[in-house]
This record gives sequence, structure tokens and C-alpha cells, in this order.
Amino acid sequence: MSNYVIIVAGGKGLRMGSDIPKQFLPVGNKPVLMRTISRFHEYDKSINIILVLPKEQQAYWKELCDKYHFDEEYTLTDGGDTRFQSSKNGLMMIPDGEEGLVGIHDGVRPFVSISTIARCYDTAEDTYAAIPVMPVTDTLRYIDKQGGGKNVLRSDYRVVQTPQVFDIALARQAFQVEYQPCFTDDASVVESLGCQVAMVEGNRENIKITTPFDLKIAEALIKE
Repeated sequence: MSNYVIIVAGGKGLRMGSDIPKQFLPVGNKPVLMRTISRFHEYDKSINIILVLPKEQQAYWKELCDKYHFDEEYTLTDGGDTRFQSSKNGLMMIPDGEEGLVGIHDGVRPFVSISTIARCYDTAEDTYAAIPVMPVTDTLRYIDKQGGGKNVLRSDYRVVQTPQVFDIALARQAFQVEYQPCFTDDASVVESLGCQVAMVEGNRENIKITTPFDLKIAEALIKE
């Protein structure tokens, strides 16, 4: 049995207001994506990493790897037009018949903790599917189609993070379905088969870096 992680990095940096895709922006003088890859090797030196990047970004990524002398092992494959297709492309890189677990992780979440990763893989080993979540701390309000709304119990909701970890055979089966707009993450694809997804505790620092404000938080986390 082998463990894999598919790191999906297909951002274009539009919300960041930068010409450089957000996964390549430096945090603490090192590109975000390199930090993300390194974190999974910190968890398990033998884990098989599959990096999913848009084809048009791969040459620039290679330039960055040369510049920063980044030589950690991974397998590179092309991204798709949607997150669903990118994850599917990553799954296709796993050899047929391989048994084990596969995590799918956002390339712009470099601060996932080792303990969060371990909880996801350990739980998925028993349940076949596990995702990290955090409690909601802000007040939530439901907005109806007429523009009205009401507050809802935040205790009924969780913030979902990655890595989302699945049995390899289950993930393969799930991603054979046709894409649907309701697939907001990889867990929702697996749930479309009627499967239950276990929830484990995530970590607050496991932010998704998508805006300039997120970059400021990331720099503060690096200093700590």
C-alpha cells in the first residue's frame, strides 16, 4: 500500500491583483507552492506527490525551481479547466491497481500542520474518506432569494479545509461521474456516490492564500 497526495495549483492570481499566479508568490522569501510540497515531505518522506499545474505555468515553475534550488521529488501533470478535472488528472497518474490512500490538497495552503495531515490519513485508513474542518467563529446569516435573511446557528456549520483524503479505489470511482456545478470540493464528488465523509480537526493556520490580506497573514505566520 502507498500513500499519495495530489497538490492542485491552478490559480491565476486574479483576486491577488498580481500578474504572477498566487501559488508562485513568495512568502518568507520562498514561493508558496514550494512550502506546500515541503510540508507533505515533512509529514512523510516517502509520500508520493503529484503536482497538478496548468501547462502554460510549468515553464515558469521550472525557472523558480532552478532559482531556489528546489529539488524535492514529485510527479508533474497538467491541470484541467476545472478543479474537478485537475483532481481527476492527478488521480490518473496513480498506477492502476495501486492500493492505499490519496489526499487532495490546495497548493496555496502551505501552513497545514503535520498533525492535521496525520489525522486525515489515519482516519481515512479506517473510514475511506476524511476531511479537516474548523468551527465557524463568525455569525452566519442566510440570505433568501427575495433579499431577506435570518441568522443561523453557527454550531451547525464547519469551515472545510484540505487535504481531503480518500481510499484510492473510492476516489477513482467517484471521479468517473460527470462534472456537476455542485462539486464545490473533492469530498462533494465522493459524497455523490452516497458515501459518508468523516470530519477531523483541522488547524487555524491552514489558510488558503488567495488575497493580498492573506499574504500579510502568511508573512506573520512565517515570522512566528
